[in-house]
Amino acid sequence: MAEVPDTQYAKSGDVHVAYQVWGDGPLNLVFVPGWISHVELMWEEPASARFLERLGSFATVAFFDKRGTGLSDPVPVHELPTLEQRMDDARAVMDAAGMEKAALLGISEGGAMGVLFAATYPERTTALVLYGCWAHMVRTEDYPWGLPAAALESVLANIEAGWSRGDALNVLAPSVASDAAFKQRWARFQRMSASVGAAVAIMRMNFQTDVRSALPLVSAPTLIIQRSGDLMIRAEHGRYLAGHIPGAKYLELPGEDHLFFLGDNESVLGEIEEFLTGHRATADPERALATVLFTDVVGSTQRAVELGDQDWRDLLERHDALVERQLERHRGHLVKSTGDGILATFDGPARAIRFATSLREALRGLDIEIRGGVHTGELELRGDDVAGIAVHIAARVEALARPGEVLVSRTVVDLVAGSGIEFDDRGEHELKGVPGKWGLFAVRD
Repeated sequence: MAEVPDTQYAKSGDVHVAYQVWGDGPLNLVFVPGWISHVELMWEEPASARFLERLGSFATVAFFDKRGTGLSDPVPVHELPTLEQRMDDARAVMDAAGMEKAALLGISEGGAMGVLFAATYPERTTALVLYGCWAHMVRTEDYPWGLPAAALESVLANIEAGWSRGDALNVLAPSVASDAAFKQRWARFQRMSASVGAAVAIMRMNFQTDVRSALPLVSAPTLIIQRSGDLMIRAEHGRYLAGHIPGAKYLELPGEDHLFFLGDNESVLGEIEEFLTGHRATADPERALATVLFTDVVGSTQRAVELGDQDWRDLLERHDALVERQLERHRGHLVKSTGDGILATFDGPARAIRFATSLREALRGLDIEIRGGVHTGELELRGDDVAGIAVHIAARVEALARPGEVLVSRTVVDLVAGSGIEFDDRGEHELKGVPGKWGLFAVRD
């Protein structure tokens, strides 16, 4: 988990507003959250923490919980803050953080307040960025992409019924809605960020909010980012904002998740950074410790010649089906097919070994013999691909394996001590392109 900035409190009238400041960039940026927020729990979700850290790489960021949510003072559900009071909270945070001027990043519901703030306080707004935002949520004759009025009470009832379980993920983040672990974390985030009564009341207030008249009054440079498949806020909302804020730049990116930190968020962050600073940093590759496995079909060329093209393709399809089943069983991730083998990663070396031996036995039923190579090390995660010295080592280990053998590095042997897996010493070897000599071991049948 990332290091969490200190939580502080700004006084907005009689209300204490929780906020944090982090980053050392040359410009000030006020992060205006959406429907609900919790300034500390936002750092517990890895993807969210990475997003926030990245903002801090090019800006000094202030982030706050609006009154009635997160760590700010609670307020009765019938007294939830108006847009005017939310602007007061934002100004109080800026004053407490020593920010005379700042760019505003409005997320979802936060966009309405951002628009109104930029129009009301142009002298304090250097730029406006809106992600997944709207000017009005409800359908009207001249705003046909909003929610139909007849559906509003049903939406509120669904929020109330599913608040404790995180059911809103079905709309907020379809890509992870079936991820039980993520849903559990999100449900906790919801419960800690707002009571069910507050959540319903805030959404009801959102239905009543309409900032269309303020859009032409925004003079700050404005960037609008929208996901084309967003189920929560349709792309037409973003297009409307862009068409009515003078000089606004509109960017529509692929994806269906409304939550800002999911999907290809590096593209979002890159666009924000370039818009605010004039340049875009090249992100360092993400790194992680993982176990890498390569497999290869023994004698594949000769077998393909013997079987002919069609029969060989049919056999490889059966091979791939067995790979898929075994990967699911052993919690592996298929990075890519190498033609007659695979590159896969695992979160532990014992799982990689058990996958390889199970796959070997299953494939023998198809008269296919494989060899495998396993190594554990630091990987560079490049989208769906992986790179780094650990990948090269695993490939070189696999190339030295005998037919039917699962060969591993000394690192793997050390990490699986006590697992019950036994090995035969295959001596020290030089691995092409890798410095030094490497002790290699075969998994004992």
